[in-house]
Amino acid sequence: MAEETPQTGGKETLINKTSSLCPECKAIIPAEVFERDGKVWMSKECKKHGKCEELYWGDYEMFKRAKTFAHDGKGIHNPNVKKEKTVCPKDCGLCKLHKSHTALANIAVTTRCDRNCWYCFFYAGKLGYVYEPTMGQIREMCSKLKSEKPVACNAIQLTGGEPTLRPDIIDMIKICKDEGFDHVQLNTNGIRISQDLEFTKNVRVAGVNTLYLSFDGLTGKSNIKNHWEIPGVFDNCRKAGIGIVLVPTMIRNVNVQEAGDILRFGFDNIDIVRAVNFQPVSLVGQMPRDERKKHRITIPDLIKMLEEQTDNQITRDDFYPVPTMQNFTSFVEALTGKAEYDLSSHFACGMATYVFQGEDGKMLPVTRFIDVDGLMEYLGEKAEELKAGKSKLIMGPKLLWGIRKFIDKEKAPKGFGIGKIIYNALVKHNYKALGAFHYKSLFVGMMHFQDLYNYDIERVKRCCIHYAMTDGRIIPFCAFNVIPEWYRDKAQKVQGIDIENWEAKAGRKITDDLYRRDTQKLESSELYKKTYEKYLKK
Repeated sequence: MAEETPQTGGKETLINKTSSLCPECKAIIPAEVFERDGKVWMSKECKKHGKCEELYWGDYEMFKRAKTFAHDGKGIHNPNVKKEKTVCPKDCGLCKLHKSHTALANIAVTTRCDRNCWYCFFYAGKLGYVYEPTMGQIREMCSKLKSEKPVACNAIQLTGGEPTLRPDIIDMIKICKDEGFDHVQLNTNGIRISQDLEFTKNVRVAGVNTLYLSFDGLTGKSNIKNHWEIPGVFDNCRKAGIGIVLVPTMIRNVNVQEAGDILRFGFDNIDIVRAVNFQPVSLVGQMPRDERKKHRITIPDLIKMLEEQTDNQITRDDFYPVPTMQNFTSFVEALTGKAEYDLSSHFACGMATYVFQGEDGKMLPVTRFIDVDGLMEYLGEKAEELKAGKSKLIMGPKLLWGIRKFIDKEKAPKGFGIGKIIYNALVKHNYKALGAFHYKSLFVGMMHFQDLYNYDIERVKRCCIHYAMTDGRIIPFCAFNVIPEWYRDKAQKVQGIDIENWEAKAGRKITDDLYRRDTQKLESSELYKKTYEKYLKK
């Protein structure tokens, strides 16, 4: 490692001490998070490999604001790891140190893929083996997730590789529904979806709510993965009634200049696009400082780019960290007397907002007509009153009027009873009422998964996006993928089959999975021209 600290001349102010990993030997080492020149940095030193410094968050003021919403969840009451003394992240599974329940579970159903993207960390051709769990193992993993206490996992994502390469993927979706998951996502590049309407309809009927769709830009250069197939994906999803989450992996000097257009594209297709979930790139593998600086982008950097590229239709003040909804959860818990779904991830993991369509057709962030800070503070106060013994019968009717004072009806979307929707979700526990909220809005999120250079173990302890494994363990995302030799590869390679044997058994090459497009034919279609009309002109 042995990297020298950049000489900026700026004053450094310590924010907190934490623990991290050495990017080379993976040793757990002390780390400091500090402010310098208006940005947040991490510094750590391995006795064997020297010092490393990395950008943690690109704006200190935004970091301070996000931190005010930090809170810890209730942990796991029935941890799978039974050791008395556990060390994070070496003893994942989940262990008793973990502070968040599984909000979204990933099940990797294959390492095979029909694309070969340079930044991917999960492709059989690079891993050297094919891993594909059996149907029985899928069911066992689902069952384990549903047994988690005090809050069972209720949202699951089938991922890969490319899940649609599995011929039994429809049956896997059905298993997820059979096991009681309300929300089932399919993580896909959309290529098969774009080509097969009947398959798309079967995916929906089987129980998939949304496609978690890779989408890295509006041009073939920025989105070599599926730029030409997106029109077919949108067309078939409209016909099948499947919602879409656009998932751009954002990389500096590659596609960040298109961040605003990516958001606008999602907004233009709000009838089926439920969210745009930006993911600043996780720089996996060994990478020198200059290369990291070239590609690194953090959540605040990306938010500032959205400000500039949307002419302030969306700004930094519109975004809130993931744990913002704590008081919403606390209020419902005070009413029900039981543990409820709680997004208690680390405040630095992600930021989000909701965008509606204004009367002028422009993007209207939810913060422009709802006082989010005031509403959350109000719900927190009411939760404390309920805990202190105030009557639930009295609280309920008054709450609707209390909520309304935080909503500006003049600025809110017309014909949309936002106050009543919130009331129904809080008091009547009618979460289907929130469906109207989601269908009328576009969720704009950012989730920055860690890599070995910015690894903060305090973030890992609070992770709420997990992977289920066939041995019964449940592993936080940033342990599973950032330290693959400890979890992902160690377990899956044993269960998998090496490429040579797989090819012999399958009677074909692993590269036969790779998709080969007819670019000219796709670009000449009316569907392509219609989908990208506004952006092709640019």
